[in-house]
Amino acid sequence: MHPPRRPGPRRPRRPRRTSLRWKIAALAALTACLVAAAVGVLVHVWTAQDIRDRADAQAFNTVYSAMDVYRRTGALADGAELDPADLPAPLRDPADGDRHTAYDGRVDGNLGPSVWGAQRTAGPGSPLLAVRINMSSDLHTLGRLDVTVTVASLIALAAAVPVAVYGAGLLGRRLHHVSETAGRITAGDLDARTGPAGGRDEVADIAVAVDLMADSLGRRLRAERQFTADVAHELRTPVGGLLAAADLLPPGETEDLLRARVRDLRGLVEDLLEISRLDAGAELPVRTSVPLGAVVAEAVTRTGLDAEVTLADREFRVETDPRRLERIVGNLVVNAHRHGAAPVRVHVDGRTVTVRDHGPGYPPDLLLHGPRRFHTGARERGTGHGLGLTIALGQARLLGADLRLDNAPDGGALATLRLPPPD
Repeated sequence: MHPPRRPGPRRPRRPRRTSLRWKIAALAALTACLVAAAVGVLVHVWTAQDIRDRADAQAFNTVYSAMDVYRRTGALADGAELDPADLPAPLRDPADGDRHTAYDGRVDGNLGPSVWGAQRTAGPGSPLLAVRINMSSDLHTLGRLDVTVTVASLIALAAAVPVAVYGAGLLGRRLHHVSETAGRITAGDLDARTGPAGGRDEVADIAVAVDLMADSLGRRLRAERQFTADVAHELRTPVGGLLAAADLLPPGETEDLLRARVRDLRGLVEDLLEISRLDAGAELPVRTSVPLGAVVAEAVTRTGLDAEVTLADREFRVETDPRRLERIVGNLVVNAHRHGAAPVRVHVDGRTVTVRDHGPGYPPDLLLHGPRRFHTGARERGTGHGLGLTIALGQARLLGADLRLDNAPDGGALATLRLPPPD
């Protein structure tokens, strides 16, 4: 028989995860913020440059008009001044002609920033006629525009996030359904299918792939189970003939050796037949009320192996199939002796039965993976055909019991069987 394993692969503990819905919502919110910020900056820069360009053009045109009036009438029009004290230095000595504009960033109350325009009234050294275009009103409008864009962006963000959460929720529910189906298939439910996933996107592709994988896996497992059943049935008759032929041999060492090997072969065939019946769902438990301690003690006695049995309550009764329960306990005890080391202890407490040996314990591979037929694990755990645990797990599953296997903290293998409570 085969060293104890867990009923299936031990799943690593999943880290705490953030729902896909909220990840998508956060991504949508971040995207909306970036878009709003980019649009706001572009609008601000473009509008500020437009204000500056319009002020520059206005200053240029106003100087031209005021100079025309000044030369014809000698009067200053349109707010023009001659050699004003605040005139920026670049306009006092222009390097690119006698007409010029310059930006003045000084602010004095509601005056400024400004754009100055200046032109000499005559040749070089003549007074400068200058006008000042105040941009404070336009810049105040720009500030209000910035506030408006910000408020509009926040409103759009507030509207986009719930829509993103709703859409992500639809996607998350579809993915969760596919994940649940894959989990059921992993747990052994080969009839589980995702069904129509809706849509024509990647989630639908994943759902179809999971269903196709389940179909392929189901076909392979059914073929394997059918092969196991066929082999067992075909071997049963010749093995029986071999056992009958062994009885005809004269007594002696050869007869004893041959008879022992034929018995082992017959046990293997019977195990294969039992597994095929469990796989096919042809087995049904016959439940009755029995004293758990007495059934366990009888199962240990039938193995013919030494094991220390302790009972917390000799009168405790359970509703179960005693024959299948004996089969489970017997396999665990035989495994403990074959693959572990003495002393082997069996303890019954309530609905829980534990079988422990003091050998090398279960290898990590056997704790991580589910039972594999004809796989006996680490070499130090001994030899066998690897069907004992498969049968024990199948019978426990049929009884609705939970069979767990671990290594004891101080060494040795520990198998724990928990029977289900009454309905």
